[in-house]
Amino acid sequence: MLRIILIINLFSFGLGATPIVLWHGMGDSCCNPLSLGSFAKHLEKSIPGVYVKSLQLGSNVFDDVLHGFFMDSNEQVRQACEMILNDERLKDGYNAIGFSQGSQFLRAVAQQCGTKMQNLISFGGQHQGIYGLPKCFYPEKLCNYMRLLLNKFAYQSWVQNEFVQAQYWHDPLREKEYVQGSHFLAEINNERNFNKTYRKGLTSLKNFVMVKFLNDTMVVPSESSWFGFYTPGQAENITALRDSRLYKDNKDRLGLRQMDKEGKLKFLAVEGDHLHFRVNWIEENIIKPYLK
Repeated sequence: MLRIILIINLFSFGLGATPIVLWHGMGDSCCNPLSLGSFAKHLEKSIPGVYVKSLQLGSNVFDDVLHGFFMDSNEQVRQACEMILNDERLKDGYNAIGFSQGSQFLRAVAQQCGTKMQNLISFGGQHQGIYGLPKCFYPEKLCNYMRLLLNKFAYQSWVQNEFVQAQYWHDPLREKEYVQGSHFLAEINNERNFNKTYRKGLTSLKNFVMVKFLNDTMVVPSESSWFGFYTPGQAENITALRDSRLYKDNKDRLGLRQMDKEGKLKFLAVEGDHLHFRVNWIEENIIKPYLK
């Protein structure tokens, strides 16, 4: 009888597990067995019965990887919203985990879609954008092409509409051009027009967990993972979130100040380069406190 009760209890726990939505980073895919595929399996092993949905943009994995470089980010978010809203298993709520650029994309989902996102976990996100591409793991010609586009033409409409990384390129030496020309990041950061829906969507989260990698050579500056960024007009000194206009603005444009006061903002730091972490760290700092 005891064995039967234990089995029933475990089964009930599995049914009650909050589903998890994943969004991969640049150059990755929804289901890569060496990255997100492996991570999803670990979640399923650690949280019995949990439903994990790893977002795929496009009809196949190749398209998904390609769209990490070339596609309108706003359209990606729109499609992600549609996938989430149409999934019956997510209708009662879910937790979301973003990796690198997938972090700000999932934040946009929280702000724009009206889905029941509960906890948003951001691994190495670029919430204030990037200014630099020092480390590029892709073919040299592609890397050089990316650098040229970002440095010279980032805020041209034809680049903004197609090149993903340009859509969160934040040039502190051209702040006005950034605000006016950024079709994605300046928009979701409420820097262009104040959209109350964005604020309401983000502040409805239970927790917004931001993980920064202390030896990050991909995200420049790495403080962007915590909403820090270069002080406008130069590219050396960093303004932290709590000292930023985004935080101090009377409108509290994203509600980050409110969330901070409510204890909803969690700033975690981990040793290692971009997206380098140990399974036991994930278990103790992410899975146990926010996903179980």
